Amino acid sequence: MKFKLWHGCDRGLCCHACGRQDRQLNTYDWLADVPGNAESTDLVEVQFKNTRKGYYHNVNNLPLVKGDYVAVEANPGHDIGVVTLTGRLVLLQIKKANLKGPDDIKRIYRKAKPVDMDKYREAKAREHQTMIESRQIAKGLGLKMKIGDVEYQGDGNKAIFYYIADERVDFRQLIKDLAAAFHVRIEMRQIGVRQEAGRIGGTGPCGRELCCATWMKNFSTVSTNSARIQDISLNPTKLAGMCAKLKCCLNYEVDEYIEARKSLPSKEIVLETQDGEYHLLKVDILSGLCTYSTDKKVAANLEMISAERAREVIEMNKRGEKPLSLQRDEDVKPVKKPIDLLANDDISRFDKSKKRKKKKATNKKGGDGKQQQKKAPQNQPKPHQNQQPKAQQAQQKAPQNQPKAPQQ
Repeated sequence: MKFKLWHGCDRGLCCHACGRQDRQLNTYDWLADVPGNAESTDLVEVQFKNTRKGYYHNVNNLPLVKGDYVAVEANPGHDIGVVTLTGRLVLLQIKKANLKGPDDIKRIYRKAKPVDMDKYREAKAREHQTMIESRQIAKGLGLKMKIGDVEYQGDGNKAIFYYIADERVDFRQLIKDLAAAFHVRIEMRQIGVRQEAGRIGGTGPCGRELCCATWMKNFSTVSTNSARIQDISLNPTKLAGMCAKLKCCLNYEVDEYIEARKSLPSKEIVLETQDGEYHLLKVDILSGLCTYSTDKKVAANLEMISAERAREVIEMNKRGEKPLSLQRDEDVKPVKKPIDLLANDDISRFDKSKKRKKKKATNKKGGDGKQQQKKAPQNQPKPHQNQQPKAQQAQQKAPQNQPKAPQQ
């Protein structure tokens, strides 16, 4: 899918400010559409591999636009870079770069030609293999250093080796071996682990690309005090970034937390109420909520109130007054009584079902014998209503067979 740049926009954007540029450390040129901005100064910001930037004079008054590849002055030969900023904002960027003098600002020769771009691509294709071989050479010399990156100059006559070392390294023999192996001019630059992470790049735990690889240029010191101010647990595995140092983003919101803490009560102040004394247990800084406990060390009978209510109670205690509780009268929640779920139910509601279950259980245990005993009386003939027992019939028939007594 092809995208087109929109030239007419009513939000202050223009194609020169946000187009044709996908480099790291990109600066949005919000003055690009201002008339006369490009002619205000001949200084141009040019970016090379990863985070390396330089500032050059456009002595030939070339019509340069953000994203153009240019050939710039180097020592020796020339280098190839991409234009990232023009106009008045370059003067502000130079102040941040802390350039020592005008000698640091060199010239732009021309726009890059196809021949220049072919040499540039050939030199860039050799960088990875050169880094691997240089590491083997340094390991063979027994030097305690790590070569993190290699950058070839645009014309291929010079190579910059970026290395990391905890101690001072004598790499005089290393330079001789590297020059003999690669046949180029060698320059060694020591960088820290943060600069290495910025040059290599990567994704942070937040899911976004590393700040040092996208927009950060100057690294400020980060201490654990920044984590304490923000109430962050001092877990080294969570506070460390990709460079194994404290994350730079710990400094982003420190000033806001310091301002928010000024409105919160001190942890040493004890609030007195008619219920008892309350000690400050923890604080939600940004929302301004304070949690108090009746015990100084253990969480007991916790009460959460706002910072305003805490200051009100402190003022009342200074006047010798004690409120009924930490909560305001309108904020007191009614005490919920326990609900009796069996209040209106019959206690014997499960008895019938239990009896039925018992009967079914006994019928299953009895088997076929009991069923036959129950069916047996059904096959016998029912006794007649006038029929009498056999014993009574025998007694009635017995006197008939005896002889009659003589009559007198």
